[in-house]
Amino acid sequence: MVKMEEQQQPDPKKKESKGTDGLSAYSRYSTIAIQMVVIILITSLGGVKLDQRFGTDPVLTVILSLLGVTAALWLVIKEAIRNK
Repeated sequence: MVKMEEQQQPDPKKKESKGTDGLSAYSRYSTIAIQMVVIILITSLGGVKLDQRFGTDPVLTVILSLLGVTAALWLVIKEAIRNK
């Protein structure tokens, strides 16, 4: 007698990938990039406006720009740790 091969049942724990993993990663990383740009732009432009208002030419722009870059990097590190 010939044994019939057992039909394999799909594993419910195994996620079927139809290209959605790549799209999900793309959207996650593009969102992080957009957030970084927005944070840096807002802090830099805020520094320019405050410098114009108080007459402290590049001081507040430099300080707020560096704070914006620091905040953006902190956001990226936080997301990297969360998605580990």
